[in-house]
Amino acid sequence: MMNLPFGKNKYNLLPVDMVFGVAAFYMAFYFRFDGNIPALFFASFQKLFVVYALLKPLVFYFLGVYRRVWKYAGAGDLLLVAYAMTVTALGLVTASYLMMVTVPRSVFFITWMIDLMLSGGARAIPKLATEKGFILHSLRNVKRLLVVGAGDAGVLVVKELFRQEDPRLLPVGFIDDDPNKQNLRIMGLPVLGTREKLERIVKDSNIHEVLIAMPSAPGQVIREIVEKCRDAGVPVRTLPRMYDIINGQVTVDLIREVKLEDLLGREPVKLDLDGIDSFIRGKSVLVTGAGGSIGSELCRQICRYGPGRLILLGHDENPIFEIELELGDRCSGIQTVPVIADIKDERRINQVFAEFRPQIVFHAAAHKHVPLMEHNPGEAYKNNVLGTRNVAEAADRHGTENFILISTDKAVNPCSVMGATKRIAEMIIQGINETSSTSFAAVRFGNVLGSRGSVIPIFQEQIRRGGPVTITHPEMCRYFMTIPEAVELVLQAASMAQGGEIFILDMGEPVRIVDMAKELIRLSGFEPDKDIEIKYVGPRPGEKLFEEILTDEEGVTATKIQRIFIAREHGINKKELDNLLAGLSLRQIPDSREEIFALLASIDSSNSRYTKMTAM
Repeated sequence: MMNLPFGKNKYNLLPVDMVFGVAAFYMAFYFRFDGNIPALFFASFQKLFVVYALLKPLVFYFLGVYRRVWKYAGAGDLLLVAYAMTVTALGLVTASYLMMVTVPRSVFFITWMIDLMLSGGARAIPKLATEKGFILHSLRNVKRLLVVGAGDAGVLVVKELFRQEDPRLLPVGFIDDDPNKQNLRIMGLPVLGTREKLERIVKDSNIHEVLIAMPSAPGQVIREIVEKCRDAGVPVRTLPRMYDIINGQVTVDLIREVKLEDLLGREPVKLDLDGIDSFIRGKSVLVTGAGGSIGSELCRQICRYGPGRLILLGHDENPIFEIELELGDRCSGIQTVPVIADIKDERRINQVFAEFRPQIVFHAAAHKHVPLMEHNPGEAYKNNVLGTRNVAEAADRHGTENFILISTDKAVNPCSVMGATKRIAEMIIQGINETSSTSFAAVRFGNVLGSRGSVIPIFQEQIRRGGPVTITHPEMCRYFMTIPEAVELVLQAASMAQGGEIFILDMGEPVRIVDMAKELIRLSGFEPDKDIEIKYVGPRPGEKLFEEILTDEEGVTATKIQRIFIAREHGINKKELDNLLAGLSLRQIPDSREEIFALLASIDSSNSRYTKMTAM
């Protein structure tokens, strides 16, 4: 990119402005009198040109024209130049009257018009050289880029690409389904057609890469575009989902490969951000399991709302160290407190609550791996039941205002130890809520994409090794959310909680695991069952073919926020629950799935569905 002599010093253009001003003033007389300037008016020019040459930079200085970086100029900057030129012209008119110099009125207008073109043009050169520098790239190895989406995100990313001093991608046009944009030019680039014509446009325009610039597009649209690009033989990239783009700031660094979550994405929910902000701002917030997938994302998003203090509690020191380090970089103004503690240790948990007095608690710590907990039922019980009781009672004892349990769809009609222990945990916080001044609630949702130990990282590792990708059953279905999406809804539900609710997050339509595996294989550049084998291994212990969000007895009540519902309460044996809470710390830990399901059946008054589980 050429180095232009503009902008290194903010006053570099001052002598240029003076020369252009005098030239414009002279040319106005010249054009007014067809090249034959009468002596009277030439004398007027001689008396006033010095005034104009000094007045113009003075006006530009006081109006801030010299404080602009013209490499990144926009319409507002050029309007400022027009305004400054108008003030200068009016100043020249005033000077001519004060000095009693005769000048035709048309000369002032012609001067304004010529000088605006000269001074504005001089300031447009750095911008044009920056944004149109790609003209020189015909001699370089630059890839031709087609941008899908001619909206705000598409325009922003094209602007950013034009500003690159050594760009790798050259935008050559847009695709957009809006009929009002067809055959128009945006940022100087043509809108070449709609998504239906993508394959033909790629071929006719010699496109090397495609960029999806539609952060709010649903997964179905992304899948369609990816499929068309695959058929056309061109790689496709995308911008992050909308929650990753802050304040409309799009940079080239955000352009990335299409991920599985893009194909499964849904339209973003309109959240009550003010409600979340007032719920969190200035409060002392504790997150258990802060080093885990959900816990760490909770910490990231909580920091956006300015908590007074954020307590990061976890059992494993390395994840807590990493999330504290990350938050220190991105949330430097917020006090973060790393706490190493085991939620099963009642004394230690009470010590933490007594010291930090958290006003809000997000309880995300849990054993969550279904097959693993089938082989270790006692550990699942100690962590998910006893640990929840310890944290919940500490919150009650030390005056916490709000307690939110992160639950799971596997707690609905559970057939696994993990699901049964999480259902008992839900009942515990509902029971404590009845007598506590603390507001206890739970948020129940399904699988999250990319969490540690989840199916996606496992599939990715199997693909990396060349396969096979192992799937339990061809009809196995699951509900999925991205981690940031799930946490946004958790924070929204928490801000609405009054106490005793089980919030249900609408997970959309269930996804067949085999379809997900095939998409992931294709995104990795392979063909399913051709390059990478898909192998069925049968359901694992405790797994269902289809997960549920609600029991038959529960049903839901809608909330003011789309995709957040409240499960209607159904029968809990309060006496048995009170007995459980009263003797939990002294109770012999169940060491078999039969004992855990028997305990669940004794608490849940609609217990007939659990009786068969004890025999499994």
